[in-house]
Formats: sequence, C-alpha cells, structure tokens
Amino acid sequence: MFTIEHEFDATVITLIDEPESAPLQGDITITAFDDRVVLRQDEPDGDRYSEITLSARQLAELRAALNLPEGGYRLDPT
Repeated sequence: MFTIEHEFDATVITLIDEPESAPLQGDITITAFDDRVVLRQDEPDGDRYSEITLSARQLAELRAALNLPEGGYRLDPT
C-alpha cells in the first residue's frame, strides 16, 4: 500500500509495508523537493529512522541506472 500527498513545497509518498511480507520492514517516506529527494525508513520498533538525501542529479542517475546493463556511466550534463 502507498499514499501520495502534495504539500506546499514537496510531494510526499509513503510506502507502507503490508503484514503478509516477512519480515516486516519499516515504512518508507519519500519527500520530493525541487532540488532533492529525501528517503526515510522507520525502524520496525518505531524509535529510530534512517535517512538518505539524493540530489536531483543523483536521482537522474538512479533513474537511468535502472534501465542500463552492467558498467560505468556518466550522464551528459544537460
């Protein structure tokens, strides 16, 4: 299950782990701003979280990498 919310300065997507998956993982919140994307995963116990911030360039590279074979790449700076 997932939710999408549009806030003033960001779009927030929350990926909610379903109970039938084992082991249960913490929910993931993805907050997309104009210049960065922040991924936050709650720990299953609910007391802590891990956070990763990707620049817009890193996000573009990740998007490209999902559709390319093994190798080293550099995107054109366009």
